Amino acid sequence: MYCLRHFLSALIILLFISGSAQAQETPSEEDYFKIVDVTSPEEYLLEVGGLTVLPNGNLGIATRRGDIFIVENPTSDQPYFRKFATGLHEVLGLAYKDGALYCAQRGELTKLEDTNMDGKADVIETIYSWPLSGHYHEYSYGPIIAPDGSFFVSANVAFGDQQWWRGESRVPWRGWTMHITEDGEMEPWATGMRSPAGLGMIDGELFYAENQGDWIGSGGIWHVEKGDFTGHPAGLRWSDQPNSPVDMTTEELYKYVDPEYNKDENGNYIKPENKKGEEYRTMFELQDELPALKTPAVWLPHGILGISNSDILAIPEGHWGPFGGQLFVGDQGQSKIMRVDLEKVNGTYQGVAFDFRSDFQSGVLRMAWAKDGSLFIGETNRGWGSAGDADEGLQRLVWNSQVPFEMETVRAKPDGFEITFTEPVDPETANNLGSYEISSFIYKYFPVYGSPMVDRTSANIKGVKVSEDGMKVRLVIDNMRQNYVHQLALFGIRSAEGDHPLLHRSAYYTLKRIPEGEKLSMDEFTATPDPEANAEEEVAAEEEQQEKAESVEEGGAPSYETIKPFLAQYTCTACHARNERKVGPPFAEIAKRGYSEEEMVELMYNPDLSNWPDYATAMPPMTIVPEDEALQIAEWINSLK
Repeated sequence: MYCLRHFLSALIILLFISGSAQAQETPSEEDYFKIVDVTSPEEYLLEVGGLTVLPNGNLGIATRRGDIFIVENPTSDQPYFRKFATGLHEVLGLAYKDGALYCAQRGELTKLEDTNMDGKADVIETIYSWPLSGHYHEYSYGPIIAPDGSFFVSANVAFGDQQWWRGESRVPWRGWTMHITEDGEMEPWATGMRSPAGLGMIDGELFYAENQGDWIGSGGIWHVEKGDFTGHPAGLRWSDQPNSPVDMTTEELYKYVDPEYNKDENGNYIKPENKKGEEYRTMFELQDELPALKTPAVWLPHGILGISNSDILAIPEGHWGPFGGQLFVGDQGQSKIMRVDLEKVNGTYQGVAFDFRSDFQSGVLRMAWAKDGSLFIGETNRGWGSAGDADEGLQRLVWNSQVPFEMETVRAKPDGFEITFTEPVDPETANNLGSYEISSFIYKYFPVYGSPMVDRTSANIKGVKVSEDGMKVRLVIDNMRQNYVHQLALFGIRSAEGDHPLLHRSAYYTLKRIPEGEKLSMDEFTATPDPEANAEEEVAAEEEQQEKAESVEEGGAPSYETIKPFLAQYTCTACHARNERKVGPPFAEIAKRGYSEEEMVELMYNPDLSNWPDYATAMPPMTIVPEDEALQIAEWINSLK
């Protein structure tokens, strides 16, 4: 009897554990969105700079090598590549209009036509040209077509010679967005751009994606109206021109923010660096003094939602289930796509950003919708560096029509946020305040290359209200901070069916305006956390911490399995691999430098690109990593020696 009772008990426990493990299998991005390679010519390195789908479904491709291809049957197993034009200068955008292709070369907007119908461009016409200084960083992007048929193009700044870190506008309209008519009339539209690699026309309004750098604390998406100044001061050099719509000068800006043109005792310029504890201003704080200054509609936290943000593409209504009407934003450095949903509050665009799909073979620069509803992805690596094992690529992202358990969107409310899900949530986990964490942060506005997250504060979640259908959760918080990025982490939420966690558990909402309206009353929401609801998760977390402690004690340094969650959580592996060169140096190469753990942590928080001069992309200040975890990462890296 004793043995039988224990056998039955063991059997019940085994069945419970196996059932629980099966219920909590975590789906992956690949389970819903499959990456498919598009076969391209073997002898050609297809560094994609522009994509556009023609009315007949053929695909137009522009390359950084100056060629334009037309691809017939692009979604088939055997697409046919036909060279349409060649000899152009680093084409970084492509658009179709009224039977012609338009592209932005380094120094001009160009129209290409096949008038004799032989499949090749026989008319190549300059619509408008702009000056070049010859600096390598003077990339030009576009065009994007406005509702009236006119064009927008954007132009990168150059960099200084001795001040290699500082963006410069050496010739007119570098660091600007230009508005160009079909008959070649150009009007400067806005300035403040540093590296505006992605342009998007959303509901007839212009947006662009910016990259982190000097004066730009992190990447983001800006809504651009005529006369805006979006943050980088280099283009203000031309604001005194008769046709400039921007009524602002660098002198006005430097009254409020020091440009830090400092020199050492030998007369050499000193690179500005972030200093802990220093006084600083944010872009939001300067809006009253500088009315032309336009802040991002959505910040894309650097190192988390990309490091080199690129194309902006609207998801058509009815496409890809609940995500129709939202935006995709590509990222070149981390070779992935993010999802953004905008809303307009008190006349101002703001919204939320999520991770969406990683693991493309090279840097995502361009996107275009195929006729069959899949998404073409144009990729490139050269000069910029990116995650992935290829220098170029043309791939497709294919949805299998199954909807993942995700946060569909987040909306600001007068007293907090409302989260809409793609399927009903489990009421027990959704009603538990312990399932949620909210914090807010912002970036410095200064001439340093990038900014750490600063003024980070946790919000007290006062209550939660779950809708009857389980599709929405309203969170009431006591510390909504206007003009801050709010991170909503939903690590405890599970789906009502299948007991799955969210596919992506964090959202980043840029709160520029707090909406007016009714606040929830105390009797409308749950205010007390259920201490038992997350008991299993807490026990598992304690066991995991114990295992980590034991792994350090036994081996002297944390094991890879211990460190792996940190590397994923803080996106270290997007730029670094153990032994392979990626965006940044391999961990094993870092180990050879002989840094102490403390020195390595300091370099995580305040990176110095001069330590790795053969890498083009500066590492962001990784101040999001707690010091104890950063020390464990550093100890593991040093163990690779």
